[in-house]
Amino acid sequence: MRSLADGTPVLSFSVADSQGRDKNSIWWDCSLFGKRADSLQTYLVKGQQVTVIGNVTEREWTDKDGQKRKSFGVRVQDVALMGGKREASEPRQASRPPEKQAGSSFYYMDDSDLPF
Repeated sequence: MRSLADGTPVLSFSVADSQGRDKNSIWWDCSLFGKRADSLQTYLVKGQQVTVIGNVTEREWTDKDGQKRKSFGVRVQDVALMGGKREASEPRQASRPPEKQAGSSFYYMDDSDLPF
């Protein structure tokens, strides 16, 4: 969690996108801005399964060895926390229906009903 010069909160986190058993995962650098960033930081913990919706961004730079590098990220518009509501130190709880947090744009979603 950090703030821009104008005081806007920014939450940065990474999400692994598994490409299958024999393929490497793709890591996405995600950024969420504003009040939603403040709300989500309490619930987003390492290992939390999420679904992220947003705009893909691409950044190019030259590293210290002169090699051109590229990275991809997501400017997050919406986040669903998967697997039920839990606190950072709590074990995974029993399944429950999707629950919208009051005053926020993220929600909890039970993944037990997904067909895959």
